Amino acid sequence: VQLVESGGGLVQPGGSLKLSCAASGFAFSNYAMGWVRQAPGKGLEWVSGINKSGGNTYYADSVKGRFTFSRDNAKNTLYLQMNNLKPEDTAMYYCTKAKNPLRMGVELSDFGSKGQGTQVTVSS
Repeated sequence: VQLVESGGGLVQPGGSLKLSCAASGFAFSNYAMGWVRQAPGKGLEWVSGINKSGGNTYYADSVKGRFTFSRDNAKNTLYLQMNNLKPEDTAMYYCTKAKNPLRMGVELSDFGSKGQGTQVTVSS
C-alpha cells in the first residue's frame, strides 16, 4: 500500500486549498478511503470518509459545509477541497485506507494505512 499526499501549504484564514492523494499497491475501488489530521500536540482526528464508489461522503462536524471529499477511481486518486479555512484547521493531513472492504469509512477506527502526510497551515 502506498499513499502519497500533496497540495498542502500556508494559507490565510478564509482561504482555500485542495489536497490530493495518489494511491497504489491495492485494489483502490474496493476500499472506502478517508482523510485524518493531527494538530501539534494533539491526537489523530478523523476528518472525512468516502465510500468505494464515491457516492457517499461523511464529514466531521468541524469541517462540514467547508470541505468536500471526492475520488477518481480511474486515476486511483483522492481529493479534499478545503474552503473557508480556519486557524484550527492547521494540522498534518493524511489520506488513509479502510482496514478492509467492509469498513464504511465513517470513523477513525475504520482506517489503517496512511501516507506520509501534507502540512496545512492557516495563519495570517
